[in-house]
Amino acid sequence: MDSPWRPLFSGDVAAQALSIAKDIAQATSTGASSRPGNVGAAAFDAWRNSLDGRAGQSLLHAYLAFEGAGEAYAGKAVELLDQATDAVAELRLPPGLYFGFSGIAWVTAHLAGRLFEEEEDSCLAVDELLLDSLSRGPWSGKYDLFEGLVGLGVYALERLPRPSAASLLEAVVSQLAARAERTPEGAGFFNSPETLQPAYRQLFPRGTYNLGMAHGVAAVIALLGSACYAGVATREARPLLAGTVSWLLAREGQAEGDFHFSAFYTPGADADNSRLAWCHGDLGIATALLVAARGAGETSWEDHARRIARAAAACPAEDAGIRDAGLCHGAAGAGHLFNRLYQTTGEELLGEAARFWLRRAVALREPGLGVAGYRMAERADRFDHPGFRVGASGVGLALLASVSPVEPAWDRLLLASLKDSPAGES
Repeated sequence: MDSPWRPLFSGDVAAQALSIAKDIAQATSTGASSRPGNVGAAAFDAWRNSLDGRAGQSLLHAYLAFEGAGEAYAGKAVELLDQATDAVAELRLPPGLYFGFSGIAWVTAHLAGRLFEEEEDSCLAVDELLLDSLSRGPWSGKYDLFEGLVGLGVYALERLPRPSAASLLEAVVSQLAARAERTPEGAGFFNSPETLQPAYRQLFPRGTYNLGMAHGVAAVIALLGSACYAGVATREARPLLAGTVSWLLAREGQAEGDFHFSAFYTPGADADNSRLAWCHGDLGIATALLVAARGAGETSWEDHARRIARAAAACPAEDAGIRDAGLCHGAAGAGHLFNRLYQTTGEELLGEAARFWLRRAVALREPGLGVAGYRMAERADRFDHPGFRVGASGVGLALLASVSPVEPAWDRLLLASLKDSPAGES
């Protein structure tokens, strides 16, 4: 879809970024994590093997191996992934992408054939189990990327063009179509109170509409655009995609301040604050719209994506709401999304924003603290985290992508890019 991946940095800046990525890999090489005081032992065992644990750490070691940093990284990537995979058989992991077994299977599918060869299709049983769950009737769980339908669709996309993966993606699209609320403005996706995190449930006791990538409609848009690009379930996905884009664009202009989109939309309520992040706000939405535009061949959506991305690039650092370096809502995540947008569009303004935020991610490092110098922030808390989404491994992957000619295809986990080799119409 895009031109070859180009490093953003060279010289001393590139050497520093690569050195930090290696330091993070070294710090996460054992797959060890400290258990927060409010997390039970069973939940912690599941978490530390997920994308936020060993599976995510495996990705950083693998991409260092792809970069040519040494065979030791390849061996460590396989070791960490094997540990996570073994845990699936021992623990009662949920199916979700970010905190469950489909995320571990995603990493296996992503690295198979590049880092190691499989004698048999080890993920086929996962395809069949998920398809069976989706075939029993209306999906009663979440629809989001982290734990719900969209995340299962991301796993299915990574497994294409296998027939079992195409069937699974078709089932996900069908369940999303059944879940959509059809309105004159388009297709919306409601987050009922029981699907909200406790903090959000207090804010929205009657539920709300999440507009972002992590838990909301932007991820639906990127997934449906990816399905169209893959040529799977297009008869159902394309009209649903058009309706969902229309619904989201109707929400533009309702945010406070200079942002285009709020994090949430609650009919009859005042607009809430937003931020510069992948999980919520303009930057993630611009990324989703660009993925959908390229996937479905809709140039008008790309115009919207570029316009929103340029506005996000102009956001002053003091208004961005960025307090740490993580992928989800930190400086490395902002830098990587701007980098992906720049690599896709060629707009230099977006490249400048990528360089700014990735340099900020380097500057946020505090040697001797956290995981290889990185501590993460969530509301009033600061904590050590080794994993992909909000942890040090994600920071390392973003920094590595800024200095390497190897395309960071791992960001398909963020729905930030399309997988090539379309599978054909179904």
